[in-house]
Amino acid sequence: MNRPSVSACMKAICLLLSLAALATVSSCASAPHGAPGAGCDRPCLKRQIDDYLAAMLAHDPKRLALAPGARFTEDTVEKQLGEGYWKTISGLRGFRQDYLDVQAGVAASHVVTEEDGKPVLLALRLRIVDRKLREIETMTVHNAQEGMLFEPETLKAASPEMQRSPPRESRERREDLIRLAEGYPAGLKIGSFVTAGTQIAADSYRLENGRRMAGKGCTFQPPSCQNMLSQRIPTLSGITWRVVAVDEEMGLALLRLDFGPGSVFGPGNRWLHAWEAFKIYDGKIHAAEAIMRAMPPNTPSGW
Repeated sequence: MNRPSVSACMKAICLLLSLAALATVSSCASAPHGAPGAGCDRPCLKRQIDDYLAAMLAHDPKRLALAPGARFTEDTVEKQLGEGYWKTISGLRGFRQDYLDVQAGVAASHVVTEEDGKPVLLALRLRIVDRKLREIETMTVHNAQEGMLFEPETLKAASPEMQRSPPRESRERREDLIRLAEGYPAGLKIGSFVTAGTQIAADSYRLENGRRMAGKGCTFQPPSCQNMLSQRIPTLSGITWRVVAVDEEMGLALLRLDFGPGSVFGPGNRWLHAWEAFKIYDGKIHAAEAIMRAMPPNTPSGW
C-alpha cells in the first residue's frame, strides 16, 4: 500500500487551513452586525444623503430607515424627526459638498437649501449602522444675524478644489488628515497659524458661510488675508473641536468647532459654532470651507 509523502500531507494541511481562513474572513466581511456603516460603501453613504434630503423635501421622515434608538438634533437641540426645518424646507439649490467616511460609517454634507425661495445653509451628519440611520445631527443658518456672515448666493456649486480627488501619491493617511486639520484650531487657540506650525499651502483659501475670508479675492482685512497662513487671526483660547468625518479618498477632514469666547463681535454675548471642512494633500491644507452659526455661550453640541 502506497502512503502519501510527508510533503503531500503538509500541502493538504496548508490547503485546509487556507480555506478555513478564507471562510472566516468571508463570514466577518458579510456579517458585521452593529458595526458603524456595516456594508455601506461610498455610493451607499452618498445615497443616504440623497434619501435624507428627499425625505426632508417631502416632509416625510417615514421614508427613512431608522436604527433602534435613533436620535435627531437641529441647532444642538434634540427633536422628533420631522420637526423644525423639516416642516419649512422648500427646495435645494446647486451647492452640495459631501464628506463620506466609510470607516466610521458617516455621511456628512454642506448644502444650500431653500425656505420660501430664500437660501438656507444646512450642515448635516448622518451616522449609519447596518444601513440604517442611528445619529442625525444638523445645523441651519437662515441669515446674517444667525451666521454673523451670510453670502449663500456665492455658493452656486461645489468648489472645484473640494471636488478634485488628489493623486494617490499625494493622499494622506487617515491619522495625518486629522492631525493636519487639527492644526487649524490649534492656530486659532494661540492666535497664529505660523507659531502653531499649521501646514497651509500658499494658494489656499477659506470660505465662511459663502464669504471668501482668505486667499485670492478675500474680504477680511485685504491684502493681508490673501495669505491664509500669515493673515491676522483672533486668539480663541477657549476653542474646542471634534472630528465629524474623514474622507480619505478625497483628502477631506470635517471638524465641528466651538470657537468659544471672543469669536463673535458686536452686540450680545454669543459664541461661533462651525462645521469646517479642510482639503488636505501633499502634507498641507489647500482649502477650508465652513458653515457657521452664532449661539449662546456654553451651548452644548447635543452629542
